This record gives sequence, structure tokens and C-alpha cells, in this order.
Amino acid sequence: MIRIGVIRERKKLPDERVPLIPRQCTYIEAHYPGIKIVVEPSPIRCYTDAEYQAEGIELNENLSDCDILLGVKEVPADSLVPDKTYFFFSHTKKKQPYNQGLMRALIEKRIRMIDYECLTHSDDQRILGFGLYAGIVGAHNGLLTYGKKFGLYDLPAAHAVKSFKDLMAAYEHVKLPNIKIAMTGSGKVASGVLEVLTQLDIEAVEPNDFLTHEYEYPVFTHLKGANLYARKDNDMFFRDDFHANPEAYKCLFTSYVNQADILMNGIYWERRIARLFEKDDIKRRDWRVSVISDITCDIDGSVPINLDSSTIADPVYGVDRATCTRTAPFQNTKDVIDVMAVDNLPNELPRDASRYFGIHFEKHILPELVKANSDILKRATICEGGKLTKKYEYLSDYAYE
Repeated sequence: MIRIGVIRERKKLPDERVPLIPRQCTYIEAHYPGIKIVVEPSPIRCYTDAEYQAEGIELNENLSDCDILLGVKEVPADSLVPDKTYFFFSHTKKKQPYNQGLMRALIEKRIRMIDYECLTHSDDQRILGFGLYAGIVGAHNGLLTYGKKFGLYDLPAAHAVKSFKDLMAAYEHVKLPNIKIAMTGSGKVASGVLEVLTQLDIEAVEPNDFLTHEYEYPVFTHLKGANLYARKDNDMFFRDDFHANPEAYKCLFTSYVNQADILMNGIYWERRIARLFEKDDIKRRDWRVSVISDITCDIDGSVPINLDSSTIADPVYGVDRATCTRTAPFQNTKDVIDVMAVDNLPNELPRDASRYFGIHFEKHILPELVKANSDILKRATICEGGKLTKKYEYLSDYAYE
């Protein structure tokens, strides 16, 4: 019998999402007789303790006899139970400075850390994530910010409407002005952004047309691959080469900064990849972008004026174009860029996002848990038994004292 514990979220600010919703737990126990699920009580989950109990799922404050512990956000180091297998988003694979203490605690407590972000197919395609809902909420927040900044239209906060269905209903009577939106990235985040833009009747245009035309209606262009990056030596783009040697490529986004009103950024980024632009670029006289929805949300990352992550309660801050310093948002001026940089966007629609995540966990990861050996789980295991696994030994200077 494999005992799986669903832990309560302990990170500040608290997150309401869950890795498995109540009826998914019931389904798993019915279809996997060798699995038992126990849920740690929580006062903040989007699905209540009573909803789990109504499905016949055991609630227990003590998960010490569980083999596997499932969370969503990082588990505080002092809450880690030694010698357990954990699944959560550890945010350590890029050597994030703010989680170095967590990384070292995982080693010290001999945790088997399986990171959701690292669960991939053999071609490196990610299996699990909340990216779809990050894209949905990120696109919505970007449009909300633009409307509020210039007093042009009103949209409700996503967390105020509670569900994706209600969010889509809020679009029925909204007519947008002739804004131009540049969106970057691919995968699930981009799919979420596209869902919102489609629902709001924002027309897609080709990148070249976006650069050379103005429109009487709202439009967007989708920048990825060869439209966003080119080799420094020959201006060509080769996908496999880009993934292997991203430092050999330049970013082409600066061609769009004098044409876009809103940037919706959903690219994967690491230090070897060129930024979309540099801080000094926002001082350009022809700079047009007045709202940035940084869905990727890497501080000082692909969007260098992401000065800090924001919160659902206070999602937007302004960046003064002359000084690159933080200021008040929603000023009716293009001298200030409003930046939306919430790092847990799916938590604005937590029930929908949790259901979506749990579906994919049940379909793709549970079968791997009952295998004697799983390449998928092996690829996602950052550390085990007090040391880094071979794939993640590049973290040595970050993980060990």
C-alpha cells in the first residue's frame, strides 16, 4: 500500500490551490487499490476539509506514516519531514537565491525531492503545471491594468469572480479600444493567453504586419521561435540549437517596443537567454509599451524592469521610465510603465486551476508511481538520500554547505 498525503500549504503568502481535489482523490482510491490518500486539514484551501470528508477521504493532522507528500508551493525548511518523498514546486533548479536554504534543508533531511517543474517526457516537454491558468489570469490582469490605467474600460479582478466560467461571462459586454498586444512564449501559458484574447475578439496578426500597420480594432501578435530570437552570427533560428546554445542568440523584441501597447510575457527564461530588452531601452523616445504583464515573473529576468514580485491583493506597480525606479501605478501617463508581476497567478482561480492540475497528475504521474522504475520520476528527482542526483549535480555549489 502506498500512502499519499496531501499537505497543507505553509508558505507566506498562503496559497489556496491543491494538487488533488476531493473527487479526484476518490477516483484514485477506487481505480488504484494499492493507493490510500490522506489529507492534512487546512483552513485556507479552495476545497474545504468538509468537501474531502464528504468524498470519504481521511483527514489527519499526522502524515508521518505517508510515503509520499504532495504540496503546491515550497515547503518551509522547518516543516520538512526527514526521509520522505515530496512533490512540490521547489523553485531551486535555477539556483534561485531565495530558496537556497530550502535546497540545503532537502539535502540535510535526506528528502527525495521530485519537482513538478522537472516532470517531463523524454523530449523535455513538461507534463505538469498550472501554466494554462497562469496564462489566463496573466492575460486578464494585463488587460485589466491597461483599462484602469487610462480609464478606458472596467474588468473585474479574476479572484473576485471565483471561476473561469464567470470570468468568461464578464467579457460579454466589454468592448476594447484599438490596442496592440505583443505576447511571447509557447506551451500552456501561451494557450491560456490565447484563450482570453480569443474570448475578447482580439484579432491575431502576423508579426510583420504588427510592425507596419495600425488598426481600428484590438490586435495581438504571437512572438516565439524565429520571430523572437536569431543567432548573433547569421540571423537564423534553429530550435534545437537555441535550446542547446541560447547564449549564441539575440532577442528581437526591441523591434516591437515602438508598436505594442501591452506586453504579455510568457517565455521560459534562464540567465543564458537574452532578455526581451534592457533597462535603458525604456528611455527610448519611441518606447510605446505602457503595460507589462510578466506572467513568467522572473525578478530582473526576461523583463528587466520586473523589480519585485507583486501580490494578488496588490498586483501592479509602476516603473518610472526616466529613472527605472518603482512608483505608483495607474497614472494616466506613458511616462510610467505599469508592471503586473504576480508570481502565483493561478491562485486567483484556485478551484479551476487545481482541478486542471489534478487531472494531469492522475493521468500521467500516478501510473509512474506504481512502477518499479520510472524514467519520468527519475528525471524530476533533484535530490535523494542526502545528495543531488547526477542530472542536478550542477547545483552542488548551491546545495551543499
